[in-house]
Amino acid sequence: MKYKVNEIQVSYKEKKAVSQSLAIRSSKDAGKLLFETWDQNTIGLQETFKVLLLNNSNKIKGIYQLSTGGITGTLVDIRILFAVVLKTLSVGVILSHCHPSGKLIPSEADKQLTEKIKNAAAFFDVKVLDHIIVVPSGEYYSFSDEGIL
Repeated sequence: MKYKVNEIQVSYKEKKAVSQSLAIRSSKDAGKLLFETWDQNTIGLQETFKVLLLNNSNKIKGIYQLSTGGITGTLVDIRILFAVVLKTLSVGVILSHCHPSGKLIPSEADKQLTEKIKNAAAFFDVKVLDHIIVVPSGEYYSFSDEGIL
């Protein structure tokens, strides 16, 4: 008896060569870039979680919006996060989400999620370089700068 199974294909296409991409050198670089990529019509409305994907030289491979939630939270599926990280062969990531309230202080849930992702990333030799919270005013909070990464 012949079995029929689904065939899985993995692909990743770059719009421009990573060698021509910007390199992230600081939380300021990342915070500014992430804020500029946020939809300014919704940043003050609902939480969104994104991941900035980097190569070994901290050059940007891309930004992936992982989830959009409600006013006070969004769901982050770590399996989908790492599917994207592995599919793009990224070796470094910067996590980011917005706080529509404008509060720059991370919640306990934010800290726990960051730790959970950091621990999972270690299994794949992927570095979590930072977690940045952006707010509608354009300000940001860096877990790395504050020593809680």
